[in-house]
Parts: sequence; C-alpha cells; structure tokens
Amino acid sequence: MLFSTGGWLRLLLCVCAWPCVDGLRIHEYLYFQVLSPGDIRYIFTATPAKDFGGVFNTRYEQIHLVPADPPEACGELNNGVFIQDQIALVERGGCSFLSKTRVVQEHGGRAVIIADNAYDNDSFYVEMIQDSTRLTADIPALFLLGRDGYMIRRSLEQHGLPWAVISIPVNVTSIPAYEMMQPPWTFW
Repeated sequence: MLFSTGGWLRLLLCVCAWPCVDGLRIHEYLYFQVLSPGDIRYIFTATPAKDFGGVFNTRYEQIHLVPADPPEACGELNNGVFIQDQIALVERGGCSFLSKTRVVQEHGGRAVIIADNAYDNDSFYVEMIQDSTRLTADIPALFLLGRDGYMIRRSLEQHGLPWAVISIPVNVTSIPAYEMMQPPWTFW
C-alpha cells in the first residue's frame, strides 16, 4: 500500500513514532538523523513494518548504518561482521521484507532500514507486511524512501566510507521547525 508524506501539517501531527491519522488509516513515522558524513546530515523519515519486527526500546545516540552487501540482503551477507550490533541499510527487492529482516537479525543487526529500490521515490511509503511463511523477526524494520536511501549510499560511496553514523529514533517535537535539517529533495 502506498501513501504520500503530506507536508507541514503532517510533521506537526506526526511526531517520533506516534500514530498519525490519514483518512481512515493510521500511519506511524519514526525519525533518524545522519550525523556523518556531513553532506547528508539530515533528519530522515521512515515507517515501521505493519505486522512484524520489534520496536526501538533504546535510543541510539551514535550507531552505524551499514549498507548490506549484497544490497538486497536475501541471503548470506558478505559484510555481515560489520552489521553485528549495528543497523543495516538494505534495498527493496529480491525477497520479502520479512526475509530481509530475518537475514539482518541472523547477522546480529539491531535493526534494518529497507530503502525503496525506486531511486526517484521521494514521497510514497510502502506498507511492509508479513509474508506467507509465518516466521517472525524480533528486530525493528523500517521503510525508507528510495531517494533517501540512494542519497545515503551515494554519499558513502563518494567519501569511500563503509557506513554512516546515525542517531535513532529522533524526537522531532523537541526541534524547532526552523532548525529541522530535512533533506532538500524531500517534501515535508
């Protein structure tokens, strides 16, 4: 299911993982901030999986966001050792959202952020739902817009970095609107 981000009113109504009313459906948003590299030091919006995965019981002031290798994370990860105790950045496609979450969990990841594989997607979130396997996952799983995921990966490649440093979750209610560092390519 797809839905659009919506603008400043949505920002005011939707704060850190609180539910938001969008017509007859309720959507939740969770925010994280890239701390390094500096050229993408923005606050990003993600949506949690609808019916699988865990929740963030801890705020991570500084944790690595490690792009999975291979990006789709449908099997063994070549860089699984770097994902242990960190958060994996995974690309949509190739297998179910739950399968990706389980792969990251099996490699010791604390959470997974699954970016849309449509790199031009800067406004539509996909509702991540359980697959037909009846398996479960315990770590949080978040969906990220394709443009955001692309820009994070591109910045890491340009700087020759193996990971970004992020803070997650971020409570945006404590940040004045004029200080919000939003990605310039995303409509809030």
